[in-house]
Amino acid sequence: MKKKLLLLALLCALTAQAQIKLQPMFSDNMVLQQKTNAPIWGETKPGKQVTVTTSWNKRQYIATADPYGRFQVEVATPKAGGPYNITIKTDNEQRTLQNVLIGEVWLCTGQSNMEMPLAAWGFIDNYEQEIANADQYPRIRIINMKHVISPLPRTDIVATTEGWEVCSAKTIPGFSAAGYFFAVNLQKSLNVPVGLIATNWGGTLAESWTSEESLRQMPYFRDAIDKVKTLPADAEEANKKYVQEEKAYWKAIKEGELGIENGTYLWAAADYNDAAWNKIHVPGKIENYGLSGFDGAVWIRNIVNIPKAWEGHELTLNLGAIDDEDNTFFNGKEIGHTDSWFAHRTYTVPAELVKAGPNTIAIRIMDTGGDGGLTGNDKDVFIACGNDKIGLADNWKYKISVDLRNFPPKPVNMANNPNVPTVLYNSMLNPIVGYALKGAIWYQGESNVDRAFQYRELLPIMINDWRTKWGTNLDFYIVQLANFMRQQTEPEESTWAELREAQMWTAQHLKNTGIACAIDIGLENDIHPKNKQEVGRRLALAALAQTYGKKLDYSGPIYTGYEIEGNKIRLHFDHAEGMRLPEGNVFTVAGADQKFYWAKAKLEGNTIVVWADQVPFPVAARYAWANNPMTSALVYNAADLPMYPFRTDQWPGITTRIK
Repeated sequence: MKKKLLLLALLCALTAQAQIKLQPMFSDNMVLQQKTNAPIWGETKPGKQVTVTTSWNKRQYIATADPYGRFQVEVATPKAGGPYNITIKTDNEQRTLQNVLIGEVWLCTGQSNMEMPLAAWGFIDNYEQEIANADQYPRIRIINMKHVISPLPRTDIVATTEGWEVCSAKTIPGFSAAGYFFAVNLQKSLNVPVGLIATNWGGTLAESWTSEESLRQMPYFRDAIDKVKTLPADAEEANKKYVQEEKAYWKAIKEGELGIENGTYLWAAADYNDAAWNKIHVPGKIENYGLSGFDGAVWIRNIVNIPKAWEGHELTLNLGAIDDEDNTFFNGKEIGHTDSWFAHRTYTVPAELVKAGPNTIAIRIMDTGGDGGLTGNDKDVFIACGNDKIGLADNWKYKISVDLRNFPPKPVNMANNPNVPTVLYNSMLNPIVGYALKGAIWYQGESNVDRAFQYRELLPIMINDWRTKWGTNLDFYIVQLANFMRQQTEPEESTWAELREAQMWTAQHLKNTGIACAIDIGLENDIHPKNKQEVGRRLALAALAQTYGKKLDYSGPIYTGYEIEGNKIRLHFDHAEGMRLPEGNVFTVAGADQKFYWAKAKLEGNTIVVWADQVPFPVAARYAWANNPMTSALVYNAADLPMYPFRTDQWPGITTRIK
């Protein structure tokens, strides 16, 4: 009896070894790209002959598994249609994939604005009705990759489901909203099945999505790539090492910071003499006050005169959002600390600290990257006693206490960290390389704004990397970053504007690459716009026109050139038919001193003439050059699509120093 059981176990093991193993990409409900040779691959016992039969033409494709058990065939796909079946068999096993459609397959990738689902943490506009409407689109099929990182390329696909799902009110809530609305618009116009492969991860960098071979072209990343490849096998040990390095880093920063003595913040004292400090408007970005590219700690101080009636009463200090961290003091006593980079700050001032007459507010701001300072509007900064308020938007005193540029780079935790070079390409792209696609839609860049000028090289390298890996010139459509943060009130430099320029530069210089403008659909206090319907629609317009050859208006006005005409600049545009020029501040001009002023603007045919009384001989003009320009003043064309932000100059920006 024992021998029989042993023999049975052995036979079961051999059978299991011989089983056909398919990646989640090859399942019921899948979509294959139409009119191409679409690879299908899997694993079985080494040396096994595998026969793949497609029901649309009854043709057989034969492959032999290699010494590792891997096999692959390329099936010729017809024009869009279905459903069909695909049968995969060996001499002792057969798998049949059912409800297979032939159509258009697109990759949906990037960071959180591509990942943002219809519901769950995202909750787009009108999400309940949109989810209910999803039952109308069963010919849209979806599959979503899990968040996985790897220091080395992987071949196994890790999906959130066992395979493809049919779009429905049940399956769509957790899927990419931008991708879904892109597919809805494609299907309505093309009347073909659409397959969406979502591989995205919030807060991630473009270099994480790029392979080692391509990324090594950029010297900036080489050391980090080498470090990734030497990560300890034990993630816990790698994390311990990082914790030690980070502790040593911040200890060195503290020891080098001015205004601290024996752990006491000297610059917080009410009687500290700040007469020699410079002035800065609060709220406002510190980078706009001679601190371009600054990262580190800066103190701001102000005196507020408290009425006699407020003395001895608990007050509310409202500061709006601060980028990144703050320690806030009132008359030398700390009343609040927040280390969340875009959280709204509202602190309580204890009654015993409140006296009539002059009172001192001091804030230590630590900016670890990108823009820094109080980023809200003037109305967000005030002190209140009950319903009575005193506005604090004014010129404050400021002084730098530590400049991070004078220290070695901050340590990076590379264990289980998606924000290091190559690791997401290795784990979330490499396993699906080869699956037949029409193209990719990409919504990313927020995490790269600190190195926006570098993005001009990085994004094209990443796109060409994918095209090289797939062996085809994939169509690629970019969502240009939406407006975000405090709305612009004065001409300013902007890392977000520089990143948008890098995205446009890529779209204009790289073949089969397009762009969708989102400058008008962002939110001041939320980095995740809720109107993903319009994002998907504009992406689809670009693809329908540029990939599928549809004759339609797909772009807002795009700047093409300028002429200086005395004290004015005439700007020229493509896609300019029916331009509308609202009132408001959105154009700026500058002379040779590079100082920008709000411009007056006049529409003349398909050109716009701009000028400013303060600039007798203008040499440069800009439009919507801000993190968040005045959206009510944006220019639209007859297709109701917004003009893309631009500048005529190429003067060094905030991020130009980083290559």
